[in-house]
Amino acid sequence: MSGTVGRFPRCVLFDLDGTLLDSAPDMAATIDRMRAARGAPPMPLAELRRHVSKGARAMSSAAFPELGGEVPPEMVKEFLAVYAEELGRHGAAFDGIEAMLAALEADGARWGIVTNKPESLARALMPSLGWEQRCAVLVGGDTLAERKPHPLPLLHAAQAMGFAIEDCVYVGDDERDILAARAAGMRSLVALWGYRLQHDDPLTWQADAMAETPGDLLDADAWP
Repeated sequence: MSGTVGRFPRCVLFDLDGTLLDSAPDMAATIDRMRAARGAPPMPLAELRRHVSKGARAMSSAAFPELGGEVPPEMVKEFLAVYAEELGRHGAAFDGIEAMLAALEADGARWGIVTNKPESLARALMPSLGWEQRCAVLVGGDTLAERKPHPLPLLHAAQAMGFAIEDCVYVGDDERDILAARAAGMRSLVALWGYRLQHDDPLTWQADAMAETPGDLLDADAWP
């Protein structure tokens, strides 16, 4: 890294699951416990992985196709309760994330997290990842009255950190991340290493930039 300060955006906000954190193994352990309780075999991780960024309801729907997409509220509650017990036991930051965050920090940039994961679960992960003091703001899916793709969480995070919207970039792996950024007037970057369904086409999301790996973001020119 160059010693020049200001090469990267001054404020970077990240989605959590599928962007900073490979949480699919934790989610798979959760689903496998739910399936075992119903006498079903484990679900292949590769099959579940693409649903992770869509949330508990979508993962439960994929794990129990016999429901026809109609996931009862009690199953979502069950997922969250079991997941809270598996939280952080199997997943880890994606390869290259730590080096990328260190590069941002060395450049004087600040970063935070805006996720649709319940805030209590997201916050519980921070100490084990070593991010408790480094993450400048954490906004969960239940922190505010709205969640992504609504722009409110991004606007709130930028304000809480004291940055103008034009000084921020939002990084996420799901279309709703890009929709939220666009609605907030914030630049956006697609994390192509994250979780996507087969029919998802990030080229149609109209983000400002895309990156294949976290390591690509060590190059300041890769940022919008």
